[in-house]
Amino acid sequence: MIWLTWRQFRGSAAMMAAVLVVLAVVLALTGPDLASRYSAGIAGCTPDGTCERFFDRFFAGHELIFVAVSFVVLALPALAGLFWGAPLVTRELEASTHLLVWNQSVTRRRWLAVKLGLTGLTAMAAACLCGLAVTWWSDPLDKSAVPDLALMAPLVFGARGVVPMGYAAFAVVLGVTVGMLVRRTLPAMALTLALFAAVQFAMPLLVRPHLMPPVGATFAVSQVNMGGIHVAEEGGPVRISTKAAVPGHAGAWVMSSDLVDPSGRRIAGSGEEAPVPVSMTSGPCAPQRLGPDGLDACWVEINRLGYRQQATYHPLDRFWPFQWIETGIYALLTAGLTWFSFWWIRRRLS
Repeated sequence: MIWLTWRQFRGSAAMMAAVLVVLAVVLALTGPDLASRYSAGIAGCTPDGTCERFFDRFFAGHELIFVAVSFVVLALPALAGLFWGAPLVTRELEASTHLLVWNQSVTRRRWLAVKLGLTGLTAMAAACLCGLAVTWWSDPLDKSAVPDLALMAPLVFGARGVVPMGYAAFAVVLGVTVGMLVRRTLPAMALTLALFAAVQFAMPLLVRPHLMPPVGATFAVSQVNMGGIHVAEEGGPVRISTKAAVPGHAGAWVMSSDLVDPSGRRIAGSGEEAPVPVSMTSGPCAPQRLGPDGLDACWVEINRLGYRQQATYHPLDRFWPFQWIETGIYALLTAGLTWFSFWWIRRRLS
């Protein structure tokens, strides 16, 4: 049975292996140079703002390949469920070849166990190796992509670490389960992709933020956590806005970032602007003093008036705990679908 399953599966496995080899070669050839450039850039910058400019230039120069390799890791589990899981059983159900196997010495459970085991473990191994390799390669870019595409950001988190392994296992078993219920290959593939996409969207929006209680804190306002100081028109009020960043926690996943007034009332959320009653005719926030050297003094004045940032966030050091917890959740979902598949094939499938 193992030999027969391998004969049916070896073409897809060979294509996957070829893709992984190409990806591994690309990462191995470019990774050391990427790390070297990052180290040299960090050594040459200072904390007075040149490091931030280096991060922007460094990430912008590699943004295309960063997005490309992240997309490969994100797409791999979906493709495994679409092209491996969904047709795995429906192909035989449509051709009725499963009846020939079941009338031999192979039981239904063994037939399904071999198919699920060989395909699922291969998909898990491929996704895990791919995720860990990209995590190693992209480390300099993940550090320079703060805050929008940092490691904890939803679009990046799923393409790093070990969670792609959980995604792949779930996608394959989901495809097999849907195939048993639908019994037609093309509809099963379409439904598998739709269901997997729905779960992948729901996880970062509804589940992942609550895996641990977020940290809540109040911070002084500065260029680090504010969008900047703006003057709407000549003689108009100073306006400032918040951004999804918290001081001292680079790479954190910011759930909320609000600007509050001295009474603690929220006056602006992330990306929104609010007026601040500081003098525009004299003092540190006067337009003629808002150059690079006078900007810090203006922030000091705004803080003196009592304006602060209130934020809730998940710090970067929760990356690996979140990875293992989310992988465990997908493992439970996979186990539940696997149990249902074995129950269905024994009781309902003929």
